[in-house]
Amino acid sequence: MDRRLTPANGRVAHESLRGQVEAERYVRGHWQRVTVPVADILSRPHGPRDRQLLFGERVLVLDAVDGHAYLRAERDGYVGYVATGALGPDGHASHWLHAPASHLYPAPDIKQRELAPLSLGSRLTIVAEHGKFAETDSGGFVYAPHISPLSARATDPVRVAESFLGTPYLWGGDTRQGIDCSGLVQAAFLACGIPCPADSDLQEEDFGRPLDAGEELRRGDLLFWKGHVALVAGPDRILHANGHDMAVAFEGLQAAIDRIAAQGEGPVTARKRVLAAAP
Repeated sequence: MDRRLTPANGRVAHESLRGQVEAERYVRGHWQRVTVPVADILSRPHGPRDRQLLFGERVLVLDAVDGHAYLRAERDGYVGYVATGALGPDGHASHWLHAPASHLYPAPDIKQRELAPLSLGSRLTIVAEHGKFAETDSGGFVYAPHISPLSARATDPVRVAESFLGTPYLWGGDTRQGIDCSGLVQAAFLACGIPCPADSDLQEEDFGRPLDAGEELRRGDLLFWKGHVALVAGPDRILHANGHDMAVAFEGLQAAIDRIAAQGEGPVTARKRVLAAAP
């Protein structure tokens, strides 16, 4: 079983896996949420980063190991270890940050020193409004035009991805401060209310439908290489977080195909479509 998606580490397993995997104990877990701007999901305590979680996201905690919570993310089922200090009591968000980035302030005043940075997709529970600011249940204030109710989603994943242009490339990154190819794709589709796996191999395997050989690419389609994914932004144009530019950038489709092949990283392995044609 894929460790990234299987909530079992030998010590514990989620009770739904009883009889399927061996563990010392089986647990239901308890819900918490992320209370820092961004939290790394690690492959093991103090280990390398696999992905990241954003402020306000909910996680199901199954175990505590060496100062880390072993957990499963609500947004996509991703499993790993997060420092326990990054988590707090459970809560249910009412809004999400639709701006590429924003800040939490200690008061409804832009001249105040900010409490924390926020990135697109952060979850917030709004308890009151103060002019152009909204007060959160954590006591911070966010600029109200930067947030939307959870029921209000974006409609164009490419436009969402374009808001990350210039963001530095970061392996396993999911924020405006740093993002990788699959993080960009996931952020774009989640903003549109479309569930999306976190890593490029998972996206290639289980996201969208393969295009037939004769189908032409259109905006919003996905192109995959081994270990890489890009969004089709228009005719002969893709948008991706990539190590060549070390940033989110546009690139000519054929130029990218030729460059990646010349680097010895192989051809396009899949072309997929997630969105139906606009009426």
